[in-house]
Amino acid sequence: MTKRENLLKALRRENPAYVPIDFDLCPSLNEQFQKRTGASDFREYYDFPYRYVQIHPTRYPHDYSRYYTHITEDLSPISWNPEWGVMGTFGSLAHFQKMFHPMEHFTSVQEILDYPFPDFNADYRWEGVKEQNHKIIDTGYAAVAFMQMTIFELAWYLRGMEQFMSDFYEDPEFNEVLLDRITNLRIHMARRYAAADTDILMLGDDVSTQKDMMMSPALYRAQLKPRLTRIIQAAKEVKPDILVFYHGDGNLEQIVPDLIDAGVDVLNPVQPECVSPFRLKELYGDRLSFWGGIGTQTTMPFGTKEEIFQICKDLIQKVGKNGGLVLAPTHMLEPEVPYENLEAFLQAAHTFGRYTG
Repeated sequence: MTKRENLLKALRRENPAYVPIDFDLCPSLNEQFQKRTGASDFREYYDFPYRYVQIHPTRYPHDYSRYYTHITEDLSPISWNPEWGVMGTFGSLAHFQKMFHPMEHFTSVQEILDYPFPDFNADYRWEGVKEQNHKIIDTGYAAVAFMQMTIFELAWYLRGMEQFMSDFYEDPEFNEVLLDRITNLRIHMARRYAAADTDILMLGDDVSTQKDMMMSPALYRAQLKPRLTRIIQAAKEVKPDILVFYHGDGNLEQIVPDLIDAGVDVLNPVQPECVSPFRLKELYGDRLSFWGGIGTQTTMPFGTKEEIFQICKDLIQKVGKNGGLVLAPTHMLEPEVPYENLEAFLQAAHTFGRYTG
């Protein structure tokens, strides 16, 4: 069984041979990894079961500087999300950054219509993508397309969180137009990724805090769920067996049934500090798989080796029963995580992760 076959069996809850793993490293931990192993890519080194597919970069980059004439700080170090025109500068701690918003001072819908959105759906950007996917698949890995920050996050990155949330009530037409522009782009991208035989489409928006939703479930269902549903339907109309992964930090338990209804197959990151992965498995494990489950605010930075082993074992045996689990920390591992705890996670996955029957 290839890595791809096992991953897809796990996500489809079809009794895989073993539990797949995943993790991400911050720059300082990545430096430690490189020094310890002599390797340059931890995903390749640990042989993760998937590889990302990339569309071609734009040939026609826009100059967004005119949207930042009010900013006095130096924007040169970072183009935070350059295709969308979202800029930033370095923050005061580690790799964290400060973001600026190009639509923050927009006052009319026409300014949205005039804004230079990315040319993601230009034909030249998709040349060879299907062949790239087939090459990944032929070598035994799942082909994954990353389209997180799908709607909500992009909207507030462009507008600014406070202004965007206020606009739901103060200028709903503005938000409708902005959300629709983003959604329509994403629909076309979803179709093209599906047509290129992508195995997993990674979507997601952080719509929750540690405690609860950032907005009422009613507002989510009125404004975001229908748009997410259209994106997922667009992909599944082209490739019915494409798996849709949804990333949402925090406590989004109130909308988990809505995500399933929209067509989500895999939920990430399932932060145990916010929601119980065991409870979610019990409630939704027949319709939903889980990718994550190990706390990066608790277990990974502060747990002992024995605690990491126990948590991994419990997740594998309960949340991963009959499949349905990719074992992973719930976010990038940050500088305070001891490297030994990463090694403990890897050892635990190896020790407990193989199914026996």
